[in-house]
Order: sequence, then C-alpha cells, then structure tokens
Amino acid sequence: MDAVMTDETGGSKMKWLWLAVLIIALDLGTKAMATAMLTYASPVPVMPSFNLTLLHNTGAAFSFLAGAAGWQRWFFVVLAIGVSVALVVWLKTLKRNETWTAIAIVLILGGALGNVYDRVVHGYVVDFLHFYWNDWHFPAFNLADTAITIGAGMMILDMFRKPAEGVADGSDEH
Repeated sequence: MDAVMTDETGGSKMKWLWLAVLIIALDLGTKAMATAMLTYASPVPVMPSFNLTLLHNTGAAFSFLAGAAGWQRWFFVVLAIGVSVALVVWLKTLKRNETWTAIAIVLILGGALGNVYDRVVHGYVVDFLHFYWNDWHFPAFNLADTAITIGAGMMILDMFRKPAEGVADGSDEH
C-alpha cells in the first residue's frame, strides 16, 4: 500500500532536492569568488552589455525596500524560510508525472535558500551579474536570482501547458 501511495503522490519527487543543493553550492561559490576577486561597485567588463560588478542588496528583487531601516533583512529571511517550507510540502504532494513542476519548485527553493544564507550571514545579498544597454542598467543579480526566475518562468509556462482541471473534459461544474 505504501509503495502504491508513493507512486501516486510522488514521494519520489523529493529526489529532486539534489538540484536545490547544487544551486545553493554554485550560488554561494560564485558569490564567494565575486567577493574575493571583485572590488565593490567597480565594473569589470566581460563583453558588450555585460559586466561583473560586486554589489550588496539589502532589499529584495530590484532592491525593493533596500532603503528601509534594517527590519527588511529579517522579514525577507522569515518570508523565504516560510516559502521554502511550503515549497517542500508542495514537492512532497506532486504526482509521478509532475516532474516539470518538481524541477521548477527546487529551482526556486535553491535560489531562495542561497539568498537566505546571504541575508543571515552578511545582512545583504551578494549580487555581481550586471547587464546593461547603453545608459539603461538592469539591476545586478546572482545565480540564486537566476534559479528563482527560471523556476517561476517554468511555473508560468506550466499554466499554459496543461489545461485547468474540469476544462479539458468539458465539464463546467463549480
């Protein structure tokens, strides 16, 4: 009975947690290298429209709340831990055929935990990937942010990939 339950509910999707661990390791490793090799706020050109620029973000995405008095650090830590717990619970409930969703979840999870580490240890998130076009500069980011963005994009795509329940079979029950 337990083996059948695992197959149907997807307990095997927990196997994807290795990807979250890999993302955390790569993220923290690249942040450590950027911190050791780059001078704060001094761009290092890599190619046209792309620099490596070490920056510290005390806010959230796009430096949201970066200018707050410091409370945002722990707010974002608690929020990310809460979201991470919810993502693991969601991962545990996935069915066997929901691999795409499992990968999206662990990408977001790995990215969130990589940035949580920075907030707890440093009080800010280390960013260093800096894209720009002429005078327009995209906010600097890191591998954790990239994983979160890819995971969120996969979830958005998934909404278009699979029809809503009840729509595919033509039923219109409420």
